[in-house]
Amino acid sequence: MSKHTCTMLLAGRKATIDGSTIVCREEDYGNAFDPQRFVFISPADQPRHYASKGSAFKLDLPVPQYGYTSTPDADDSAGIFGAGGINTANVAMTATETITSNPRIRALDPYNYKDGLGEEDFLTLVLPYISSARAGVQRLGQLLTRYGTYEANAIAFSDQREVWYFETLGGHHWAAVRVPDDQYVIAPNRLNIANFDFASAETMCAPDLQQLIDDNQLNPDPVGYNFRRIFGSASNQDRVYNNPRAWYVQQQLGGGRPDSQPGANDLPFACTPNHRLTIEAIKQVMSSHYQGTAYDPYHFAAKEEAPFRSIALNRNLELHVLQLRNNVPEPLVGVHWLAFGPNTFNALVPFYANVNDTPAAYRDTSKQYTPREMYWLVHTLAAVGDQHYRQVQPLVEQCADDVLAATRAVQRQVDHECASHASAAQLTAANNRLAEIATTKLTELLGKLVGVAFKNEHLQY
Repeated sequence: MSKHTCTMLLAGRKATIDGSTIVCREEDYGNAFDPQRFVFISPADQPRHYASKGSAFKLDLPVPQYGYTSTPDADDSAGIFGAGGINTANVAMTATETITSNPRIRALDPYNYKDGLGEEDFLTLVLPYISSARAGVQRLGQLLTRYGTYEANAIAFSDQREVWYFETLGGHHWAAVRVPDDQYVIAPNRLNIANFDFASAETMCAPDLQQLIDDNQLNPDPVGYNFRRIFGSASNQDRVYNNPRAWYVQQQLGGGRPDSQPGANDLPFACTPNHRLTIEAIKQVMSSHYQGTAYDPYHFAAKEEAPFRSIALNRNLELHVLQLRNNVPEPLVGVHWLAFGPNTFNALVPFYANVNDTPAAYRDTSKQYTPREMYWLVHTLAAVGDQHYRQVQPLVEQCADDVLAATRAVQRQVDHECASHASAAQLTAANNRLAEIATTKLTELLGKLVGVAFKNEHLQY
């Protein structure tokens, strides 16, 4: 099981306010620090002789065609874990979200623990070589069919027209579906694909997948193929850890069943939103902790466990919203929105993806605590703010809005200035301006939170 648990949200171009496609994932870890970096990998920096750290997998890679952004671990001793990024062909990929499986498929197609692929590998092996979302599905599918995997994962790809959601099934099998243009998907840590049509041009899968299901009596339904029931789980853990996250987002954005319960296993896979989605709406649900319900952890006493796992946690490492725009010149298409640290206390910044470097406060993350760096700054905000959440909530929310407003203003200006020509150097300089805004405003927020904490110290007389 991957340590990076995560939650994913995807949106087709007709489901968003400006016609962009969206691939979004917040990356989690265990209850410990795992510093993250934001980097641009040029073709010259891409490894050519690749070796996994989590298995004995090795592969000589072709000459890379594209550079790409990514958010790898600062400590690469366990692997790269590129997480998510946009390449210079304006294709986005996020990898991975840990999902569930069941003993029936694992007995037929065991995991390849010896020399299979895992989360640490996927982005590096795929994103530098693909010019479309469909090509990403095909390349990753071919790798998994040939080499196998040692864990259950979900991955997503997008280009300016299409968004694809991909799940591993057992050790060597997989399936992917295209997200409808006018719909969104919220995917917690379970197998999420429901009804699957093998004859559709909007699905892809391992070549022998239908035969595997039919020959081994894996399908509990007399008609159709529901992959969540065929390959997934329906455990008590799903009812408290996974399903409630999908339920809450569907209640907020629309398209879910109004009478559904948080623990329901049969929540829809793709939903039509009540309104076209904005970056702000996506950030709000990806920072959610069941606000407005009785399940909000902040309703409970310290150390008292809330009934359901929320999207926002102290274990959030980073949130990336990979936006591919359709109303701008090609160099401006890719926007790698990024926020490090726990989502309740961070702020999204719209970094251009077609660059040659990334801002130092996001790129040069130290393995040890250094509050000048964004990863550690947001963790400091969370450590202080969580202890006084009701008092500081307005300050935190206002700061996140202020960062969005200020960085959107810069983005609007740069879009206008670079409408006829945008070089990687220009966009790199713009990203440095965006990072400086976020660093300044979040540092100012930290000062305000320390002031609140100081006034609430017990040692007063």
